[in-house]
This record gives sequence, structure tokens and C-alpha cells, in this order.
Amino acid sequence: MKTAVVTAVRGRTAHLRKQLEGLDRSATPADLHVVVTVDDDDVAGQVRDSRATVVPLHSGSPRIPMAAARNLGARTAIDGGAELLVFLDVDCIPAPELLGYYQRAAATPAHRDALLCGPVTYLPAPGPEGYDLDRLGERTDPHPARPAPPAGVVVAGDEYELFWSLSFAVTAAVWQRIGGFSTEYVGYGGEDTDYAQRAAADAVGLRWVGGAHAFHQFHPVSDPPVEHLADVVANALVFHRRWGWWPMRGWLDAFELQGLISRDRHGTPRIVGCPPAGGRHAV
Repeated sequence: MKTAVVTAVRGRTAHLRKQLEGLDRSATPADLHVVVTVDDDDVAGQVRDSRATVVPLHSGSPRIPMAAARNLGARTAIDGGAELLVFLDVDCIPAPELLGYYQRAAATPAHRDALLCGPVTYLPAPGPEGYDLDRLGERTDPHPARPAPPAGVVVAGDEYELFWSLSFAVTAAVWQRIGGFSTEYVGYGGEDTDYAQRAAADAVGLRWVGGAHAFHQFHPVSDPPVEHLADVVANALVFHRRWGWWPMRGWLDAFELQGLISRDRHGTPRIVGCPPAGGRHAV
């Protein structure tokens, strides 16, 4: 099964270099690595693998168009003959066995028409020498909010709200069936939850793939992500209009507790000091 890894990047070239090192160690090499550079033409110099294709996306916006970037990467991979698409955020280093476990799941009739999701370990800050990829497996500690079956075990799920796009795989046929990510979402948050809802609405299954480990490299974050307040609110409004319920509820609750947003009786968030969109309830 011809396999492409799809990564979007803006900035974070150090993280990209570690991801490339991880891919070089894959027990089953990717046939193609599509790197979509968003407003970041300098990235091309970081990618020297003959299997890599660098595709520029110029948005002219401070809000990274992640949905559009992933869609461009997928289209490029499929045009290059890819049968399996493995999406990795630029922060993620794949374990040597990640691609192999995704491939085996995709080749199994019971799983090939599903969203395939591997466990993700959030790494602490690296030491002065950086992450030692030879010992990365010793740090395996998957995020507890999502299933992490034993290696080689694939578990069917129905909690589509747990899907995240840090690390997942789909066949080209499933990608085309779902139709890609909605470009109504721009900036941080919501587009992956929407993608999973679209998959569920089209009866695409959800599978948790044991052993397909990815390691999320450390970078400073806020909890809640106040630097992405405007994006989270805007994308939550888009999601609610499309699906009728509020995503990112934990973040919205935290923003409200901090006095950054208010919410009306419908739960509609509004940034404090900003007028409501359209001057009325936005659903």
C-alpha cells in the first residue's frame, strides 16, 4: 500500500527536523512525505529527503489555515499515487513502528474504511542535547483521555469527539468519501472535531490502533490557550452552526471563568468587549 505522510508547517523547523529524523528511522519507510509550508518558504531548505515533496501555501493571514493546508497535502499525495495518507502534526515524532501499524490496520477489511488513530505521548521539555530518538520508546506514556490498545490490537470506537488530528491515517478512498477538512475553520481549534463528525455522519468507522505511537515534542502552551481566544470562539461558532452543539467546552468554560468571554442562555460565546457577531444570537 503506497503510503504518504502529510505534514503542515509554519515556523517550527526544529520540530520538523526531529520529525524527519523519526521518519528516517521508520521500520517501514514512507513512499512519500508531503510537507506543506504555510507562509514559510525557508522550510524547503530543511527537507532533503528524496521522498519528500515540499508544497507552498501562501495565506497572507496570521491565522494558520490548517484545514486548507492538510487538504492541499492530501491532494498532492493522492496525485502522487498514495493509497494511504498518514497525517502527522509537525510537532510529532513517529515511532519506528507507526507506519507499519497504520498500514496493517488499513489492509484489514474490518478497519480499512475507518479513521485510524494512534496513541500520542506528550513529551516533557528536552534536555540541552535534545531528544534522544534511540530512547524515545522509554518515554511512551499515551495521553490518558484517549484509548491506547496494546501493540497490534485495533479497537473500534464510537466517541468521535475524541478524534484529534495530531496523528491519524485514512485510505485515499476514505479521505475522498469524507471530503477533507472544512475550510470554514481558520486558525486554532475545531477543524478536527468537525472532520470526525463528518466521518460519523457518513458512517465511517473510528479505530484506535495500538502500537502506532507518536511523540509530541514539547513547546510552551497556555491552558486554556488564551493566545488563541479569538480563533477558538470563531471556530466554536462555526461548529455549533454546523452540528448544533458546542465543541472545546473545557476551553470555553475556562475562558468564561477568567472573564474573557460571556455566554448567553444558548451558550453562545462572545469575547468580552466585542459586540456579538451580527448583533444577535449567531446560531
